[in-house]
Amino acid sequence: MTTNPRTVLAAAALAAFAAAPAANAAAIDAARSQIKFGFTQMNVTADGEFKRFNGDISFDPAKPEAGKATLAIDLATVDAGSSEANDLLKDKDWFDVAHFPKATFSSTSMQAVGAAKFQVTGQFSLKGKAATLVIPFTSKAESGGTWLEGVVPISRTAYKVGEGDWADTGTVADTVQIRFKLFVPR
Repeated sequence: MTTNPRTVLAAAALAAFAAAPAANAAAIDAARSQIKFGFTQMNVTADGEFKRFNGDISFDPAKPEAGKATLAIDLATVDAGSSEANDLLKDKDWFDVAHFPKATFSSTSMQAVGAAKFQVTGQFSLKGKAATLVIPFTSKAESGGTWLEGVVPISRTAYKVGEGDWADTGTVADTVQIRFKLFVPR
């Protein structure tokens, strides 16, 4: 059976930008934004995405330390390329969307780490497990808003994503790469 377990982790990573709205924050333009994930199953690389998510971001590249971000990912909207894989990822051994419908992220700090390079630190919650997550990202201004892009690796087993027969990291690798491209309008 082919499934994209990394889709599960990708959702979690993007959720790292979710929680309560930040002061002076703008809502993410979900129609222009993306949260995707990549993983390896039986030595084959696969990709997926989350179709629905929302969040609020307050970010000024001149004053990143004043930034705030929250994100919530609707895990039931996972798309791993087939209805069979999607149903499996929603099941108890993977995301368990019946009990944990969202992955969330709420920032605690932001900082510059280089030219147009930043990182946000915050609490990420997935499948009832919460941990501090540090997410690197870049910022690019555009007419009407700002693009924030990044990639963050997530350990699926740390969040008990892929339990039972799926816990074997020889079948589905532990690390899932979460890729996000978020547009925040002005």
